[in-house]
Amino acid sequence: MILKELKPRQALNKAFLKVKPNRNEIESFKTHLITLLDRTNDTESEEFHKNLVSEFLKKTYYDPNHFINTKGRNDLVIHNGQNANSTVGVILEAKKPTNKAEMITTQKLNAKAFQELVLYYLRERITHKNLEVKHLVATNIYEWFVFDATLFDRLFAQNKNLVNQFNDFEAGRLADTKTDFFYKQIAEPFIEQLSDEITFTYFNLQDFQEPLRNADKADDTALIALFKLLSPEHLLKLPFANDSNSLDKRFYSELLHLIGLTETKEGGKKLIQRPPANERNSGSLLEDAIIQLDSLDKINRLEKPSQFGNTEEERLFNVALELSITWVNRILFLKLLEAQLITYHKTPLLRGAGGVSEYKFLNPNKIKNYDDLNSLFFQVLARKVDERNADVKQLFEKVPYLNSSLFEPTGLEHNTLFISNLKDDKQMPIFAQTVLKDQQGKKRTGTMTTLQYLFAFLDAYDFGAEGGAAIQEDNKTLINASVLGLIFEKINGYKDGSFFTPGFITMYMCRETIRKAVVQKFNEAARNTPLNPLSRGDLAKSPLLRGAGGVSESVSEGVSETMPKKRQIIPYNPNLKELARQLRNNSTKSEIILWKELKGKLDGKYDFHRQKPLDNYIADFFCHELQLVIELDGETHNWEETQQKDFEKESRFNELGLNVLRFPDTDIFKHLEATLASIQLYVSGFEKGDLSELVYEDSPLNPLTGNVVIIDKLSNTTQPEISNTTHPRPLSRGE
Repeated sequence: MILKELKPRQALNKAFLKVKPNRNEIESFKTHLITLLDRTNDTESEEFHKNLVSEFLKKTYYDPNHFINTKGRNDLVIHNGQNANSTVGVILEAKKPTNKAEMITTQKLNAKAFQELVLYYLRERITHKNLEVKHLVATNIYEWFVFDATLFDRLFAQNKNLVNQFNDFEAGRLADTKTDFFYKQIAEPFIEQLSDEITFTYFNLQDFQEPLRNADKADDTALIALFKLLSPEHLLKLPFANDSNSLDKRFYSELLHLIGLTETKEGGKKLIQRPPANERNSGSLLEDAIIQLDSLDKINRLEKPSQFGNTEEERLFNVALELSITWVNRILFLKLLEAQLITYHKTPLLRGAGGVSEYKFLNPNKIKNYDDLNSLFFQVLARKVDERNADVKQLFEKVPYLNSSLFEPTGLEHNTLFISNLKDDKQMPIFAQTVLKDQQGKKRTGTMTTLQYLFAFLDAYDFGAEGGAAIQEDNKTLINASVLGLIFEKINGYKDGSFFTPGFITMYMCRETIRKAVVQKFNEAARNTPLNPLSRGDLAKSPLLRGAGGVSESVSEGVSETMPKKRQIIPYNPNLKELARQLRNNSTKSEIILWKELKGKLDGKYDFHRQKPLDNYIADFFCHELQLVIELDGETHNWEETQQKDFEKESRFNELGLNVLRFPDTDIFKHLEATLASIQLYVSGFEKGDLSELVYEDSPLNPLTGNVVIIDKLSNTTQPEISNTTHPRPLSRGE
């Protein structure tokens, strides 16, 4: 078998990595983990240590929502629900620290602890028909091995021979009914003959002793991935608060309260409306704006009042709402800017009366009224520092100039009101479900001036960047730009409802657009740079090729005036021989077609091997003399997970001094001549010792992240016609 070890951070969902744990959660985790380690006693039994693990998991994460106990002969299980009647979600096998004979290691999984997990999993999956097992864990208190249940399902539950043996064993039809018989006679030989890759997450708690026990809270970031790995969100694969795509209802509701709006349901839609007359607050932004518009007769002075509604009341509401949304848009954008400035400059917030960071500008100490806020909009953010008035230059010296239309007065503001027209002394009743707390930590009640309330409300949340390497010290809820985007789509769609574009879609759109633009610029630069062909025996070292030298030094050393010298033998994992044989016997159609073309051809000079083990990987095709690997990609290679594996495989080949040509299998079916011409182009360049005409082209795997790259020939050499969606000469280079 091929063992692939992951660190805790590598095993976690990328979106889950971004979620900040709060300080209380981390402190609780540290306390209970220290208790677990300190109570470990080598002279005690495995039952004793199993109970320690159980108590640690219960107190840190799982009580009262998930029942933890033994089940049958299982050492420990975590249920998906609150009682023993719910399905099992996690199976744990606990060994005492001194039981090295039965515990698995990173080099040897085929030990009793792993064999026990196989038996327990088959009982859940086959006997109890449980499809909800998520992970399996083996631990000796210090070392932890975590396996995804999908691996066990594929390797064990889907193997008919093993399942038949398991059923015979459970039914008492074999020579012995003891579990040791199953471990030694069934599980051990079956595991031994596995040739598959087995991925597991491994960590040793001894490696975390320093950040766990020292007083420096900054070191606690080293514990975040460990904390998340053992959480229900990971082990039970529970949904988690993905701030990029989910609405924080508490923030949203109180923000609507401050604006002067409420959300109602009408049919299947949620609509944002003005509250009934007896529930309106004159201090809200909306109601204050309506009062000022009405008293100054601003609606009748508009050029086309009818575009804002049919009645005077509709017009007042719609104009005031548009103004309020504009103002709140600016304020929330500034809150995000403030958080980014503080994060970027890593300036600690000074605590105590009146003490704030020099980059913290959105607060009552600097903005005492609506006039000051209006000045911030138009006299600070909309002007370069040297163009600002003296009275605001010093007060907001750390606030940058933003060349943005957001901080230019709108036409509606020019014709009606600015935020400075609102009344500073208006009071707002505090929202019944407010996030604000009083000095005793209880929910705050009473009234506040609207601007004071708004700043206190915003300060109760964390507007900093999300990330897995940070702890939320003040236990504040994260509010990021994506959450605000969702909120404003809802508010701006107050009449007809609205739809939110999830973050992963916008991220994909941005990534694709930016990637293509940057790759195009790289190619333009390459095409405008004169290429200096090197002498025979040297290979080109284009700055666009992967690595400082572009091509492996071992390759350049091996090129002679006539033919490449014999290459050094590349060792391989002997466990791959059987898998390679199976792959050769079950070749894909595209592999068969290309093999017929490569076998004994290329002027009879070069021998290709198919499904050739190299290091810990298997190459589709390999030519020893050319130091060339050819890979054919089917449909699954478009999947992100497969692309990552392709990248790791290809990177390793490059480290070994091998060059890699990569083709989609559709090229073999539709553009075979172009594919063969591409291979011949490589051979010719290799024989000449000159690949200087080759540079990177755009690739389905993003070159900006160091993934597989594509080359394109800069000369005007005519090649067989190919489609625009294929890449005729895809090469990654050994370093």
